[in-house]
Formats: sequence, C-alpha cells, structure tokens
Amino acid sequence: MNSEKRAEIYRRLRAANPEPTTELVYQTPFELLVAVILSAQATDVGVNKATKKLYPVANTPQAILDLGEAGLKRYIKTIGLFNSKTKNIIKTCRILVDEHAGEVPRSREALEKLPGVGRKTANVILNTAFGEPTIAVDTHIFRVANRTKLASGRTPLEVEKRLVKFTADEFKKDAHHWLILHGRYVCKARKPDCPNCVIADLCEYRPKTGAS
Repeated sequence: MNSEKRAEIYRRLRAANPEPTTELVYQTPFELLVAVILSAQATDVGVNKATKKLYPVANTPQAILDLGEAGLKRYIKTIGLFNSKTKNIIKTCRILVDEHAGEVPRSREALEKLPGVGRKTANVILNTAFGEPTIAVDTHIFRVANRTKLASGRTPLEVEKRLVKFTADEFKKDAHHWLILHGRYVCKARKPDCPNCVIADLCEYRPKTGAS
C-alpha cells in the first residue's frame, strides 16, 4: 500500500468522524487510567457502568486507597478479572501517591512500571489524556491494519511500529481512535461490513463481503 492510499484512508475516516475519542467516560487522566486498566477483556459499556458509580465516590489515587481492596471490588465486581484488576489498581494508586504526587506520569517508562499497565495502555494514556501521537494496537486495530494492509505485522508491536512509520503526522493523533472504532463497528471480526465501509475501495482485503 502506497502513502497516498494510506492518506486517503485516513482522510475518509476523518471526514466520517472529525473528532474521534475513546468511548470510555472519564474527566481526568487518572480516571482514564483506571478505566483502561478495567477495560482489558471487558467492554467499554461495562466499564462505564462501573465507573459511573465508582468515580463520584473515589476518583483519585488516595480516595481509591482509602476504599481498599474490598471497597473497590464492590464497584467493579461486574467486570471480568475484577480480582486481579483490583490488586493492580490498588498497587498503581500506591505508586502514584508515593512516587508521582498522586498524578499520572506523562512518560512511557513511568507508565509501564505501573501494575496492570502494558505498552498498549501506556499508548492510550499518552495519546488520549496527553495528546501524544502514539498509536495503541488492540485486537481491533491489529485486525484492521492487517486486513486493509495499512500496516501488516505478525504482532501488535510490529503493527504499531509500522503504523507509526507509515502514518502521516497530520493523522497520528487520531489514528488510534479511527481504527479502533472502524474495527469495532465496521471491520468486525466475523463478518466485516464491506458494503457500508467508507474505505472499501481502498482496502486490500480480498474476501470482501457482499451487499447485506
């Protein structure tokens, strides 16, 4: 895929959604951090239902530490893997209070040292909370990038590096959101909705689906 085709893909995604953002509901970088940790193997809808009740009660590292593990679990018990997520969030809150004055750090290195935070989560925080031109690669983006040939790769890290390399600067800040939403609602895993895809003629995925 050449650079002009890639640019046109992003132009069309931008035209369809000029100001994309995460579907997780948050007000501060810390609220986003907790929501992203909770979202692993869970839906954004499910996370939002839990945080809608949690954040009015505790939306800072110290407030969640004051809740304790048992208190936090009451709010997130509907989310998959809530036991391990509870432990990670509590440990993360302790590090934020002790080492970062209760603030979410803006460096990848510091973020990846937080329990429950890997490269993908760090990229989401850097991009969505702080406006950095990072591109987090989840299962949706991995699928879309490989199907379309926008950025082929055998691993999420390979796809991320190629997306960063081949995505023009003007699109980098929003690329993550465009691609994840496209994968979630159009280029779906079992049956991509090619007839209603705004980039179908640019996509290099051969077995396209027919009219619905």
